[in-house]
Amino acid sequence: MDADGYILRIATKQWVDQVFSRAIYYTGLQRKWRSGQTIMFVHNNGLGDAFVGYGVVENTYGEENLSAEEIDECKRHRWKKALEFKYVFRFEEPLLLRKTLLKNSKLRGRYLHGKTLNKTQLDTLIAQGEHPKPQQSGLAKSL
Repeated sequence: MDADGYILRIATKQWVDQVFSRAIYYTGLQRKWRSGQTIMFVHNNGLGDAFVGYGVVENTYGEENLSAEEIDECKRHRWKKALEFKYVFRFEEPLLLRKTLLKNSKLRGRYLHGKTLNKTQLDTLIAQGEHPKPQQSGLAKSL
């Protein structure tokens, strides 16, 4: 059975910005990519791994469909595919992994890359990222 979605980890802030501005993610990860899958993007923001947004796959492209510049970049980083998204959504605030349903997972860092997610998990993570709970001030907690 195909996965409803995956976690893809983005290594650098520059690549995070590129994914959300171009709606394309280059990967060397071998998966059964298909149109309609939801990809959750994770990036380490200094406080830990955090979901920074998501996208819905529209198309996948191999090297034969990429520009010469893209092919050079892919070879340099050992990427094999480009995932083009119907849309991407960037969370206003990163959603720390430790505050999600994956908080008890032993997977961290690069081991999160490529983790499959089912529809229920995706829906929960997206809702939590799009509508974060308001933070209570220290005063409110002590009352």
